[in-house]
Amino acid sequence: MNISILISGILALSTTIGHFTMGSKLYLNPMINSNLELVPKKVMHSVFHYVSVFLITSTIVLLGYGFGLEYFSGSEILIKYIAINYAGFAIWQIFIALTSKIPSAITKLFQWTFFVLIALFAWVGIS
Repeated sequence: MNISILISGILALSTTIGHFTMGSKLYLNPMINSNLELVPKKVMHSVFHYVSVFLITSTIVLLGYGFGLEYFSGSEILIKYIAINYAGFAIWQIFIALTSKIPSAITKLFQWTFFVLIALFAWVGIS
């Protein structure tokens, strides 16, 4: 059992649940019901679920590894890859928040906090 990666997996699970509950209610459904053209709407709908696939698969990997499941020899590289992805998500979202004209954007676009924690706990657990 790897406690640090297990914590990362639990955080990823809560992020995934939030993605499907709050994300659908606050972002996906309003976008789908907006007056945008159909093609951009469907592209954004697809992008939402591209993220869904990554969140689900990375959560499964992190929880499994956290509980001691080694997927293949050298699966540490997979954990590092997941950590780097979440770190990239965080950096990009912070950049967008800081360069936006949204008041208090860094708190309104809060998902980066989960991404940073997932990345850090995964990286520490594999290092």
